[in-house]
Amino acid sequence: MTNELKEIRVRFAPSPTGKLHLGNARAALFNFFFAKHIGGKFILRIEDTDLERSTLEFEDDIIESLTWLGLEWDEFYRQSARIETYAKYLGKLLNDGKAYRCFCTEEELEKERQGQIDGGSLQIYSGKCRNLSEEEIKKNLAEGKKSIIRFKSPSQKVRFVDLIRGEVEFDSSLIGDFSIAKDLVTPLYNFAVVIDDFEMKISHVIRGEDHISNTPKQILLQEALNFSQPKYAHLPIMLGPDRTKLSKRHGDTSVSDYIQQGYLPETLINFMALLGWNPGGEKEIYSMNELIKDFSLDKVQKGGAIFNIQRLDYLNGVYIRQKSLDELAELCRPYLTTTDKEQLKKAISLYQERLKKLSEITELTEFFFKDALEYDKGLLIWKDMTNGEVKEVLDKLDKILCDVEDKAWNKAKLEEILMPEAEKGNDRGRLLWPLRAALTGKKASAGPFEVAEVLGKEKTLDRIRQARAML
Repeated sequence: MTNELKEIRVRFAPSPTGKLHLGNARAALFNFFFAKHIGGKFILRIEDTDLERSTLEFEDDIIESLTWLGLEWDEFYRQSARIETYAKYLGKLLNDGKAYRCFCTEEELEKERQGQIDGGSLQIYSGKCRNLSEEEIKKNLAEGKKSIIRFKSPSQKVRFVDLIRGEVEFDSSLIGDFSIAKDLVTPLYNFAVVIDDFEMKISHVIRGEDHISNTPKQILLQEALNFSQPKYAHLPIMLGPDRTKLSKRHGDTSVSDYIQQGYLPETLINFMALLGWNPGGEKEIYSMNELIKDFSLDKVQKGGAIFNIQRLDYLNGVYIRQKSLDELAELCRPYLTTTDKEQLKKAISLYQERLKKLSEITELTEFFFKDALEYDKGLLIWKDMTNGEVKEVLDKLDKILCDVEDKAWNKAKLEEILMPEAEKGNDRGRLLWPLRAALTGKKASAGPFEVAEVLGKEKTLDRIRQARAML
């Protein structure tokens, strides 16, 4: 049985046993780029045969994360809907004598493994059940003994050309007779993958290098079933700044967590694309279309890709600054309680240049939308001022600002009125620090004139009077 591969077809095949993390998302991204670059098909295959660990919640997270990233698939499959297909091929391998039932118990297998460890020998299955007679098999089944299905691994060299790493060779005698199914209706990973890749006419398997040890097993199964072999490309793993395997402490978290923190999809696309792939040149900012146009596997590096959270934040800031105020207001709305879009836009405009994540907008601007602020009254004091001096300043501000006409209430007018007053004592802070602190309740914020313009006259005066009351 052969399978002519004419069309470029790649697949992203996550297991719904956890949320979609950056490493897997990058594999999906590279598959997507490769397919779209040459007009091929990008297939999403949910590998959910592990019924104990697979959940719909995780499947939804994977689908929602890929959709948010803009990775649209051309075809969609679930392994759990393909059990009859796997059973057909399992039956064929058993009938052809290329697979067999193994009745060894977990205790027996563990004892065997421990003996191999103690003896310093390779930990592979001994093949105890490899040559059971038909009578012995029937007797064991009649007695209700549990069995798994193992592949009868031939002793040979397994070679393939990795499109990133070049020629790779394994000795199958170091693999042993590996398990391919728990029973006829519960296939295991390596077997189900081979069947799916054949049936779905997958031309290229692009995945992380942690899968490279699975490749010889899959090639042996392909040969046993007379399947054509797809081309393989194993992507470099992602490393933390300390060059150890990426973990949560480095920032290896789920795409949905990055969404919640306020990263933009174009940021993650751009960031992940340059983790292990470089088109050459100094260019840093790429659109999705540019990445698709420039992508090729021969520019994927062999060594581990270094994850840098500071670079991620930098890129996100770049994309945030490219947004219009209307776009940014909509993106920030989930992080704030206000329903006043115009005031929201004004508040955001003060902080757009310094935002690294959308979620930061809450801390930066929430004071705009509160009726009253809570802060230590000591915040109002500039240097060695006394409480009495601060009261005088707040009273003066109240009096001056009361006379500003509503229609003239803007940053330029407020600056024109208050700056001469602030300059009188050669220490602007004596007037402007208590004003800014009263308006924001923060040690650091945008300037008092900008803040007052966004708050409006009534709210500005109200905050000055609240501060005065605190003293």
